[in-house]
Amino acid sequence: MLDVVFGQASDPGKIRTNNEDSMGSFVPSSRHQARSHGYLFAVADGVGGMDLGEIASSTAVGVLVSEFEKSQPGAMLISLLPRLVQFANAAVHDCTLAPQYRGKKMATTVVACAMRYDQAIVSHVGDSRCYLVRNGVARQITQDHTWVNEQKKLGLITAEEIAESDMRHVLIRSLGPEMFVSPETNAITLQPGDVLVLCSDGLHDEMKREEIAAIVSQHKDMDQIAHELVARAVEVDGNDNTTAQVIRVRSVEQVGMYRGRPYRLPS
Repeated sequence: MLDVVFGQASDPGKIRTNNEDSMGSFVPSSRHQARSHGYLFAVADGVGGMDLGEIASSTAVGVLVSEFEKSQPGAMLISLLPRLVQFANAAVHDCTLAPQYRGKKMATTVVACAMRYDQAIVSHVGDSRCYLVRNGVARQITQDHTWVNEQKKLGLITAEEIAESDMRHVLIRSLGPEMFVSPETNAITLQPGDVLVLCSDGLHDEMKREEIAAIVSQHKDMDQIAHELVARAVEVDGNDNTTAQVIRVRSVEQVGMYRGRPYRLPS
């Protein structure tokens, strides 16, 4: 059976008085629920420069967690998770129509990871990221939905130029502004010992992948590792809210799929 341990931490940073990042999780309460639903983790970062970023991010995470818990047992995660991101987008968009928020503009990024058996499905919108750390090496799973990253794909700007660009935080996709959004979704086959890191840009802007990998590969309590990641990013800069969820895979259950239904592989 899939077994994971996780830790999480968030810090408003040195400049801002409020924290517009949010995080949440669904942890199964039984072995049966671990197989019928699995785990869900999510990090959202309210977009600065708009109103009520903390409302946008907390709304998105709240919808993801509650709808995941209510989802049909055995639902295919590869199709379920992007659908839940759409639900979260609709909820944030609807917030702007509520009487107490009318006239306000709000948006948020989100990265969510659903895990079951030996699979992790990652769905995201914006520039909150997911890293997979395996054998001490970190690999970025998500691709930022930013203007500069699109320019990089076209060969018009280099990674070094992105790091110095004043436009690096300009999003081309986020939850809330439009009624519909297109999340990007990836599937990962998990191995025991893998570590997944979900984080806001307050962390990945200040830390290289090698440093993230070194910290999360330590044999420490997962909350301690998450706090160390966040503290290090804040120490480097601290101009932004910083959030991290760190999930370590202790064991997996290998399964095959037949007509959408899992079956155990012979040991």
